[in-house]
Amino acid sequence: MAATIDQDVIYKTDDLIAEDIDAYLDVHQHKSLMRFITCGSVDDGKSTLIGRLLYDSKMIFEDQLASLEADSKRVGTQGQEIDFALLVDGLAAEREQGITIDVAYRFFATEKRKFIVADCPGHEQYTRNMVTGASTADLAVILIDARKGVLVQTRRHSYLAKLLGIRNIVLAINKMDLIAYDQAKYDAIVADYTAFAHSIGITDFTAMPISGFKGDNITETSANTPWYTGKPLMKHLETVDLDVTADQGKPLRVAVQWVNRPNLDFRGFSGQIATGRVKPGDAIRVLPSGKTSTISKIVTFDGERDEAVAGQSVTLCFADEVDCSRGDVIATSDNPPEVSDQFESTIVWMADESLIPGRAYWLKLGTQMVSATVHAPKYTVNVNTMEHLAAKTLDLNAIGVAEIATDKPIVFEPYTDNRTLGGFILIDKITNATVGAGMIHFSLRRAQNVHWQATDIGREVHASLKNQKARVLWFTGLSGSGKSTIANEVEKSLNLMNRHTFLLDGDNVRHGLNKDLGFTEADRIENIRRVGEVAKLMADAGLIVLTAFISPFRAERDMVRSMLPDGEFIEIFVDTPLDVAEARDVKGLYKKARAGSLKNFTGIDSPYEAPEKPEIRVNTVEMTPAEAAEHIIRQIMPLK
Repeated sequence: MAATIDQDVIYKTDDLIAEDIDAYLDVHQHKSLMRFITCGSVDDGKSTLIGRLLYDSKMIFEDQLASLEADSKRVGTQGQEIDFALLVDGLAAEREQGITIDVAYRFFATEKRKFIVADCPGHEQYTRNMVTGASTADLAVILIDARKGVLVQTRRHSYLAKLLGIRNIVLAINKMDLIAYDQAKYDAIVADYTAFAHSIGITDFTAMPISGFKGDNITETSANTPWYTGKPLMKHLETVDLDVTADQGKPLRVAVQWVNRPNLDFRGFSGQIATGRVKPGDAIRVLPSGKTSTISKIVTFDGERDEAVAGQSVTLCFADEVDCSRGDVIATSDNPPEVSDQFESTIVWMADESLIPGRAYWLKLGTQMVSATVHAPKYTVNVNTMEHLAAKTLDLNAIGVAEIATDKPIVFEPYTDNRTLGGFILIDKITNATVGAGMIHFSLRRAQNVHWQATDIGREVHASLKNQKARVLWFTGLSGSGKSTIANEVEKSLNLMNRHTFLLDGDNVRHGLNKDLGFTEADRIENIRRVGEVAKLMADAGLIVLTAFISPFRAERDMVRSMLPDGEFIEIFVDTPLDVAEARDVKGLYKKARAGSLKNFTGIDSPYEAPEKPEIRVNTVEMTPAEAAEHIIRQIMPLK
């Protein structure tokens, strides 16, 4: 017979009547939902514990139980007994090795509450997976093998749980059956963990002795631990206060997900209430614009409401026509969040490729998406000793503190106050892979003190005085491709047409502005960032700017493009095969690179990412520099 969702509530399907079903589903629908994680070191019994919770809450059907029994005999680690871990370890590699690799999410419910549990891997190399599971958790169950005590991963996962703002922590001393339920050993482990927890700022946690395999103190208090007077794990999970309750008492924050406009007579702004509560008539402020209005009505799937609170998804309508769109934040009028474009943040690096300081990444915070650059870290944290270590970058699973600058102001709050408006992810612009997760501490003072000064004479006026349209002609290609030669020919042609120009050449800039930079990947990125800023200033002055740089990375060329108005950045790919460019070798650089005396040389031991959709492409094998210049002039004319 298949079991229903709730523990101790088992009906035969034939005996159910429609009224009972409706009443039951209504009660189930309105139960609170808790998200929690299990974490700790390798083989502490995390998967076994979750399997036991699923089993005891009757979330296993007959066919699943039969499969579990068969798998336990075939690949289980408990002899002929049921291996509950197999309910969670779904990957073949996990079952073969008896470990957890990926985060496994499972749903179960009791009479009092619904649960989503994430089983996080214990291996250090999968720390990024633990961060993923913990980012939305209300509670963390940190398991310790009673035979081993507090281990490195215990400390690491505890630190990450604290860092990610998990307020409710359960210290589950597991496998008590393997130490004969020894209270003295249990007390010693709790004392050891308490000392560590206080050192990282965890002042409150709930400790309990359990056996996931035997079921001690899981759903009922065990007779094997008469000295333990606390609640069993399941009852603790059912009764602990959720974060959403505390969030309802905070100021209103709603990140707008989309503008709801089903017809001409309705316009609302949809999103989930992160914190606070709202009702019609409340005064609100839309950020970052700062425009104000009042709430005219609150609409949900079930109709209009007189009030809505944190955790609910709503559509808010305003009394006034206020500009508001996806990415904006609706907040209490007299207590809004901050707006800034520079921050100090803690970053957990989640990519195999190291952080490249100065490179532009996408930063996604709630529904806001901006371009951001990360400065070199101030330090990284050794989570085993809590020591701060000097670092120039962040490698896989590293945790560091660094400053971040965004290309436009975003709405935020410190992560400790608001996980929704304080937590962000970093996305690689080329691969679209998530490479990091971060928590904002505060905005930098210089961001608050430095403001853009409006001027009466703008870039359009500067350009019109020169009878032209400002442009940045960005020549990119391998060393020896002919970029500088062609750019010089184009500038001469434009000069004969009485156009106002300036040529920024890669070698020339490195004699002055960028003389402090080398040729590492990070220095190359900073080189292009500085040149991009200079080119933007010159375009603001109304000039036609020509730049001749290898600029090997698409992300940096796209970064410069994003600095300029649409249509002003013209990417010109000087397309020359490597063997042709190397055969020219006017400066002898390829020869040095091949000999190993010149490191990080593009095309030899450093990559060149060719433009995918350049505005103009010239092939110097088929064209002379003069012909290439003439082709470019025809493409960009008329210049007004």
